[in-house]
Amino acid sequence: MFERYSKNVLAEYLRSFVFGVEDSLASTVGLLSGIAIAGVARETILLTGVILILVEAFSMAMGDFLSEYSSESYIRQAEVPSRRSFIAALIMFFSYLLAGLIPLFPYFILTPEFAVWLSIGLSLLALFSLGIVGAKISNINALRSGFRMFLVGGAAIFVGIFVGIFFSNR
Repeated sequence: MFERYSKNVLAEYLRSFVFGVEDSLASTVGLLSGIAIAGVARETILLTGVILILVEAFSMAMGDFLSEYSSESYIRQAEVPSRRSFIAALIMFFSYLLAGLIPLFPYFILTPEFAVWLSIGLSLLALFSLGIVGAKISNINALRSGFRMFLVGGAAIFVGIFVGIFFSNR
């Protein structure tokens, strides 16, 4: 199926997928954890999560489309067809949207006090798995890539947790 695509195009699509999943996991769980730790009501957490995921999935897709299109136009120094950029934007949209459901899901079934920890755990596991999948596709060290994704994405998650703790004690 992918034989007709060049390695550069596949790399562009992989970048959109990894960026969408990582950003969605880190920003969604960071925000949800921060507001859950601050003691916000479950309904507010769910509403905030759904709004964040939908708005950011669309925004990230549009940003991906515009940046890919601009980059390709710059490289070619001419107008370019937008099909590739559109496909990358769709990949970004759906990867962000679906990955955002991972940290949000626990809040549908558990109280915020328990959901926050499951949300963080599932998101860190998903980040580690994303690193492994990306490494397998790229034929590089899977364990190292998994831990890199875990640590970098985890750092962003803990910014949200720290801010929630900081402001909940005020």
